[in-house]
Amino acid sequence: MKNDTLFAILFTLIGLFTLLASALNWDFYFDSRKAKYIVKFFGRKGARIFYAIVGLLLLGIGSASLLGFIDLNSK
Repeated sequence: MKNDTLFAILFTLIGLFTLLASALNWDFYFDSRKAKYIVKFFGRKGARIFYAIVGLLLLGIGSASLLGFIDLNSK
């Protein structure tokens, strides 16, 4: 397995996890030390929207790389 494939799979899985966390409003995710700053700044609903957008971006980048539309390999 090449490095770009590994990164694409990681991007896809992390994006899916982030999207699920925002959609299902997981307390452990939004109560984490790093997410608390986003929650404090945007509020809980705003943080869910923010993380949904981040999750969609990561999922899109990972999926596009796996399908060959973009190349994550820096040359």
